[in-house]
Amino acid sequence: METILNYFETIPPLHRVLIITGGLTFFWLLEGIMPLFGFKYKKWKHAIPNLFFTLTTMIINLPLAFLFLKSSDWVMANNFGILNWLPDMSIWLYGFLGIFLIDFIGSYLPHVVEHKVKQLWMIHLVHHSDHKVDTTTANRHHPLESIIRYVFTLLGIFIIGTPMALVILYQSLSVVATQFNHANIKLPKKLDIALTYVIVSPDMHKVHHHYKMPYTDSNYGNIFSVWDRLLGTYMELDTDKIVYGVDVFPNEEENSNIKDLLKQPFQKYQKPTSFEAEN
Repeated sequence: METILNYFETIPPLHRVLIITGGLTFFWLLEGIMPLFGFKYKKWKHAIPNLFFTLTTMIINLPLAFLFLKSSDWVMANNFGILNWLPDMSIWLYGFLGIFLIDFIGSYLPHVVEHKVKQLWMIHLVHHSDHKVDTTTANRHHPLESIIRYVFTLLGIFIIGTPMALVILYQSLSVVATQFNHANIKLPKKLDIALTYVIVSPDMHKVHHHYKMPYTDSNYGNIFSVWDRLLGTYMELDTDKIVYGVDVFPNEEENSNIKDLLKQPFQKYQKPTSFEAEN
């Protein structure tokens, strides 16, 4: 673990880009071998807006990483935060706890907030309005959402007391995990179910992308599934019943256009309808 942390503490920007593009390429190819849904779509055309938002996320995060660095340096220098207040522990336990806690404060918590606050939901809507969820959907986030997630992660650094190496390690794992659980791949059912006891599996996360409530407001987890299980937001739905998108924003053409997606947060709020109400 010490070697891993030393690497991520000084990881070259090119290596971070390679992690993103490498994971995307791997799951893109896997989707062609073992797809969950047989989408009839032009894959590259569908990917263009999603890759655009992946790029904007990278552009926003790279310069703001300076604040992450300064914050991490401060908590370490001042022995501040949960990790720094705990008794001495093995480097492996230290690394796991750091990643585990960042996953809650930096990912699960803002995700729940984005679903519960109307204005933030309209920003997050860009991610949910994809009608063909695949691995490129993973980083389909409006630039405003990138900033929101950044603020929560910054808060997490202070609360947890994380060194910069752990922050970058978490972000790298997070990218690959989201590319995996958004990927249009079909795993053996028993394997997928087994994974959900530890991490967010593809089938588990697809439930979150169902177009109607209450499934849209479930399975918020990013890497670890335990947060959903502990906090009562875990739900199951057969994949053959899943319909992607958001029912009150059904225009797939607009939801695939970069210009319209950039304007999406400024539309009038419409409350998603309930799947249960019709069944």
